[in-house]
Amino acid sequence: MLIVFSGLPGTGKTTISREVARRRQAMHLRIDVIEQAIRNAGVLAGEVGTAGYAVANALAEANLAAGLPVVADCVNPVRESRAGWQAVAARTGVPLVQVLVVCSDATEHRRRVEERVSDVPGLVAPDWPAVTRRRFEAWDGPHLRLDTAELSPGEAVARVEAHLDAMRG
Repeated sequence: MLIVFSGLPGTGKTTISREVARRRQAMHLRIDVIEQAIRNAGVLAGEVGTAGYAVANALAEANLAAGLPVVADCVNPVRESRAGWQAVAARTGVPLVQVLVVCSDATEHRRRVEERVSDVPGLVAPDWPAVTRRRFEAWDGPHLRLDTAELSPGEAVARVEAHLDAMRG
């Protein structure tokens, strides 16, 4: 199974996706880690752009083909990035579960963005103005929506687990 967590920085994607990956004994693919590794390698003259998603899609596909579940943690802001995950699931013949994580309370979301400390060495997390300027296209496909202004991390994980269990059965 391929489970893709999407949403703006500071919504709680990493907290929730990490726990789901742990519970599912799945590979946790975090775009922030991949993109920072690309930057650290110094192989690109400019922005990382789509390279991080291309690497993540390839890693997901290889692990899914080996029979391992994969949990991806990414902003996934545009249809093209979402289509990449859909293609990986289709090529490997696994179910795709898309989870959109939002924080509907702008004050709380801003507090999280401004107070968080990056756990990825060298990664400079975006500030609030950068988060609010991000292009994030509306969702047009099936997905589970989690609002972390209304759910604790534990409740959000429980919602995902219940959704996954319902899919099985």
